[in-house]
Amino acid sequence: MNASVTPLTTIPFTPSITDAPPFSVLVTLDGASYTLAAAWNIYGQRWYVTLTDQSGNLIINIPLIGSPPNANIYLTPGMFTVSTLLYRVATNQFEITP
Repeated sequence: MNASVTPLTTIPFTPSITDAPPFSVLVTLDGASYTLAAAWNIYGQRWYVTLTDQSGNLIINIPLIGSPPNANIYLTPGMFTVSTLLYRVATNQFEITP
């Protein structure tokens, strides 16, 4: 019996101090393209993540919350039908299931 394996896309979180925003990547969620960007918030002393559609409309702006190795803390819970998005602290990567 073959077990179904959900494909996983990993994206290293590699912010640059010379880019604005410091981190930005195009991702696919539920078959649509979105821009995932992260910027450091000096007052909050943490990274914040924004997700915008290709028209520039803001979908979500949230603090970057990391998932431990043995649990998943989704950044967009309930926002997409199939896709999931999380940040894995141990590997310093975003994980996306399309």
